[in-house]
Amino acid sequence: MSDSLQSLLDNDRPAVVADLVNVIDSEVSDQKGLGGAAVKTAYAAAQKVKPGVVSSATNLMLPDFLAALQPFWDSKPAGTPFADHLVANGDAAAEALLTVTDDQAESARPALAKVYNSLRGKAKGYVAASLPRVGAAIEKHAA
Repeated sequence: MSDSLQSLLDNDRPAVVADLVNVIDSEVSDQKGLGGAAVKTAYAAAQKVKPGVVSSATNLMLPDFLAALQPFWDSKPAGTPFADHLVANGDAAAEALLTVTDDQAESARPALAKVYNSLRGKAKGYVAASLPRVGAAIEKHAA
């Protein structure tokens, strides 16, 4: 395993981005009820405003996402899957990842920022729910 998640930028960046986009797509697809409908609508709207936005945004923010996850990677007990460690530290891990997206939303096109801000209130729950898939995707490439 790599000691630094930043090495994923040089070694496997396109595959990491693709796997994280799959995580995002799966998380959105899994949403249920009225809240899920709102997430799916906002996700579709963002993709309509800028096709490929999820992949390009994930690629753009990947260094910051990896930097945000590095302290969790460093504190992961030996033999513990990264996904489990992220879940065990779900509140802090979700906040760390949301700090990255919050920073990007400040400089996003107004239409994209509006979509992001409409979901930000519930975003922590969505991000926390995605941590098992995020952790598994990162660990797959860091191994």
